This record gives sequence, structure tokens and C-alpha cells, in this order.
Amino acid sequence: QVQLVESGGGLVQPGGSLRLSCAASGSIFRINDMGWYRQAPGKQRELVAGISRGGSTNYADSVKGRFTISRDNAKNTVYLQMNSLKPEDTAVYYCNAELWDSWGTKGDYWGQGTQVTVSS
Repeated sequence: QVQLVESGGGLVQPGGSLRLSCAASGSIFRINDMGWYRQAPGKQRELVAGISRGGSTNYADSVKGRFTISRDNAKNTVYLQMNSLKPEDTAVYYCNAELWDSWGTKGDYWGQGTQVTVSS
């Protein structure tokens, strides 16, 4: 069994910062790409940022220059540093990982989501 557990969400004022973390655990052989997605009420889930095992990153245009994704392969953990937050960043943020488990099966896994609310 593989689990992804997110933490770090909460309520922050516009212009503030938050750092999200997502730790993968269980019968993991190797994690390939990891990423953060978000879903606001009434909208589709969208990619926020992604990072390869080697550290290559990509970002949604709406967060470039404000958000930074990073990972610690030794800890099977991915982070999202969010600065200069705006009300339109309000959403449930989900962690995603593409990985091989200990039995050699490749799969796509999701965390349970963490709420980020940007409001004064």
C-alpha cells in the first residue's frame, strides 16, 4: 500500500506565504514525477507545478515567479513554497506522484488534499 499525506495548508492573508509538504510512504520502489494540483470550487483540477526525479520543474503561468516546487528523494517528499499569495490561489491542493511499488507495478497516486484559503 502506498500513501501520500499532505500538510501545511491553512488560512493566509493576501501577500502572505505558505509551504505545503507531501510525504509518500509504503511499499515504494521508486518515485518518478511528482507534482501539485489544485481545484477551486466549480472549477476543474489544474496542474500547479511538477518536478521530475532529476529536479526539472514546470509551473502553471499563473504561479510562475511566486511558487517554487522542490523534492527530497531520500525522504520521498515534495514541497510547494507559495509566496505572494492571491485570493485566486484559494483551492484544495493535491499532491500527485507517479511511482513503481515494491512489486514493480507503476501507478499514479494522489493525496487527500489540503485546503489553502487566501483572504483578508
